[in-house]
Amino acid sequence: MLLIGESLNVISKAIGKAFKERDPKPIQEEALFQKEKGMDYIDINLGPAKKDGHELMPWVVEVVQDVVPDIPLALDTSNIDAIEAALKVVKEVPGKSHMINSIMVRPERYERMVPMAAEYNADFIALMWGPEGLPRDENERAALCVELLYFANEAGIPNEKIWVDGIVTPVNIQQPQAISLMEFQKMLPDIAPGARSTCGLSNISNGPPSHLRPILNQTYMVMLQKCGMESVIADPRDDQLIAIAKGQRQDIVDLIYKIMDGEEVDRSSLSDELLKYAKTVDVILGTTLYSDSWLEL
Repeated sequence: MLLIGESLNVISKAIGKAFKERDPKPIQEEALFQKEKGMDYIDINLGPAKKDGHELMPWVVEVVQDVVPDIPLALDTSNIDAIEAALKVVKEVPGKSHMINSIMVRPERYERMVPMAAEYNADFIALMWGPEGLPRDENERAALCVELLYFANEAGIPNEKIWVDGIVTPVNIQQPQAISLMEFQKMLPDIAPGARSTCGLSNISNGPPSHLRPILNQTYMVMLQKCGMESVIADPRDDQLIAIAKGQRQDIVDLIYKIMDGEEVDRSSLSDELLKYAKTVDVILGTTLYSDSWLEL
């Protein structure tokens, strides 16, 4: 599983302050930390950046690339001018492409941004957010996917440069959507051959108490991986998640896969650690009703 580090983000107090004050030190420290943790991409998230994004984004890109020139970047802001300004200055990483995060399935967005991706030879994340917002199910996701990828293909961008993001939602308020995304992920090879995939993984745990967030993120990552997900935008400070993504906890992966396949698992024989993962699969699949105490039941 490829990892896109999410923590170079304006919502972080330290990073947000560094962005505002044009202080390169915290930004570069975070970029070096993500490299040390094995992130495959670094996401630079400015948020809306309406006021000065067209100046800030290229500055941050240059600051990051000064210390980590060998890691591709994900340019993350809703300010299209800021994205284009960054694409003009970002330096190539041999054998890899930078990406735009993201292009929604809204004509007023993709009609401008897809040609930009083509011009600068950038990959892009295709966000399944349509004119009516979040798709209701996997079929609506599929329809949005076909619309955007067809437009991109017509602009000369092959599926292999497109990372489809079906959108993760919080499990505590939209439990069925977690299953819908997995079903959509299984459909992706048929509706978009060669397309890549990613998601904002931490959204699954947005809302539950902080101590429950890691196991939700870790479990759902493995579940999505089984459905064909190639990468996740995730927390580089979650060492367990990184270990699982890098293939170092096959015991966790095997257990989750068995439960998803409907195999019998003797839960009385599981360690306390593995039992927590089993219970979390039940919550995400909806076989157990979500509550903040699901690990204690």
